[in-house]
Amino acid sequence: MKILITGITGYIGSHTAIEILKSPKLELIGIDNLSNSNVASLDRIEQISGRKPKFYEIDLCDKEALANVFEKEKDIAGIIHFAALKAVGESVEQPLRYYHNNLESLVNLLTFCKEYKVNNFIFSSSCSLYGNVSQLPVNEDTPLSETESPYAHTKLVGEKILRAFTEEADTKICALRYFNPVGAHESGLNGELPIGKPNNLVPVITQTASGMISKMTVFGTDYPTRDGSCVRDYIHVTDIAEAHVKALNYLVEDDNSDQFEVFNLGSGKGVTVIEAIEAFEKVSGLKLNYELGPPRPGDVAAIYSDSSKAESVLEWVPKRDLENMMSTAWKWQQMLNES
Repeated sequence: MKILITGITGYIGSHTAIEILKSPKLELIGIDNLSNSNVASLDRIEQISGRKPKFYEIDLCDKEALANVFEKEKDIAGIIHFAALKAVGESVEQPLRYYHNNLESLVNLLTFCKEYKVNNFIFSSSCSLYGNVSQLPVNEDTPLSETESPYAHTKLVGEKILRAFTEEADTKICALRYFNPVGAHESGLNGELPIGKPNNLVPVITQTASGMISKMTVFGTDYPTRDGSCVRDYIHVTDIAEAHVKALNYLVEDDNSDQFEVFNLGSGKGVTVIEAIEAFEKVSGLKLNYELGPPRPGDVAAIYSDSSKAESVLEWVPKRDLENMMSTAWKWQQMLNES
């Protein structure tokens, strides 16, 4: 069975590819435009899994190039769609770029899904579309507040597009709303590797510990949380990857009750930015150089998940705790430092 992953060389895409390739029954095709990742990720996938996916370096917004992929790979059974711009702050500064990239790419992909009768589709969604909620934890039925960033809005609109798409196509769709993926593969051979300055907390932490960043900033000190910093739900990237395999099996085996379904993927535990820093300091034995700063535009104060639906329906339970997330991320960073 042939599976297509868009954004395969990215952080979550590469880890999911590793999990997919554990099954000899699955053939993997990858697409990426390498705008925020490196083709060397494919070598790391092969090093860990022993298999290398077929790869097309194209932009999903290039409809002609995408048409050529579907024409060559006519019997695709399922698509896992990761490819998107994802930095909250950057989306506030460059909203049109985010709307163009994240939504046009999705529409193009769905156009060929319909034409080539791809029956199974998994969408990389986000907890950011919940906005600032009044009650925690959030579940899939929590009313959606006003989104705080163009990035979050593209995920909200993306889900609306997908739900509408099911009215005209037979494709079964799961939208997986991630909370905050962190950590690295247990081997230390694959992890988060953004091009340029990192936007996510854990790469900032590990690069600060390595001296690549002289001092990191904790954005926001007077949020209504335990210590004034933002609360997030951190989830290990391999747990996220394993959820995609379970969601794929769920769709392929035709177990889904609805043609479009949504699942939260989180640990269910709220952790402040300060607490995340302290967890890293505990596992690494290092003290981080950080300062307290003003809040960033687009950030919500606190969010964490109720992922019980994924547990009961997909039989998915996260296995790795915060210390494992930090220790594997540090192992990956140390490998990078030595290479």
